[in-house]
Amino acid sequence: MIVPQFWAEGRAQHKEPGRQVTVRRFGWSDLSEEDAQANANDRANEALQRVLAGDNLARREPKVSYNGADGVPIREEIVSRHGDAVITRNSYGALCLNTPDVLFVDVDFTRLPPTRLTFTLGVILFAMSMAFAINERHFGLFVLGCVLSAVGSLLLSAWLFRGYELLAGGSSRRAMRRIRSFSARNPGWNLCVYETPAGFRVLMMHDVFDPSATQVADCFRQLGADPVYARMCLRQHCFRARISPKPWRIGLSSPLRPRPGVWPVKAEHLPKRLQWIHLYEEKSAAFASCRHVGQFGSSVTHPAAEAVRKIHDEMSRAFSGLPLA
Repeated sequence: MIVPQFWAEGRAQHKEPGRQVTVRRFGWSDLSEEDAQANANDRANEALQRVLAGDNLARREPKVSYNGADGVPIREEIVSRHGDAVITRNSYGALCLNTPDVLFVDVDFTRLPPTRLTFTLGVILFAMSMAFAINERHFGLFVLGCVLSAVGSLLLSAWLFRGYELLAGGSSRRAMRRIRSFSARNPGWNLCVYETPAGFRVLMMHDVFDPSATQVADCFRQLGADPVYARMCLRQHCFRARISPKPWRIGLSSPLRPRPGVWPVKAEHLPKRLQWIHLYEEKSAAFASCRHVGQFGSSVTHPAAEAVRKIHDEMSRAFSGLPLA
């Protein structure tokens, strides 16, 4: 995991008769802006040589804060460092705890029917409507059947999913059953479980992990982790947990300034950013980002995981009893 202090963008260009190739790449450093620029220039030149050799590479990396491109580290404002753990401010203003080896798993509640169910119902309804239209030899019925099968599959899948949710006890109970089942299959693991506004967060306390390890991927799969989060962990070589409220959940309608909130920002925009952060911190003081639920499995605790847990619990207000946001 790398969370650099300084950023720059490098540009490399190749010209020949009838052809011009320009490649841009970001660079980073914890030493200085000059060192970041040198890194950017090196990466741009390397990418240019690969493009000229026939590799199909993007000519420009997207400027986004997190998971923007494979091989590009986290691009967020560093708020504080705690050993290997780093607190950053994300693109919408919330604080995030980033760690290279202490495993957090987000288990979000399922709120929409599976895409496969909707698609299957749509195919069935479409086949039925087409058969009816062919039998009646009426093109208008075919068009109407296409529309009705699309709408009907959405409505029917939603209705079936709601019925399943009621029978299964709801998204929360299903997610907790997955956590308990995982704990039963892995009795040597120590799971510290928290409730979030959208699901559960599981912090593994018994050991440290490599984000690219097969064991981590299996854990994500068994717990039904958010696939976007799982992909981000792999690409950024870290694990991550939001430890302050989302702004729109605490009544802060105005977004972090300037937009987009990709770090670093120009000096002239810093006063607006700091003003927004001050207001955000005032409002977020009345909320917690998660609530401690309990601990499952073994009592084995790794020192690195315990250090991260203390930071997480304090900054997220996990034991405060405050409303979640």
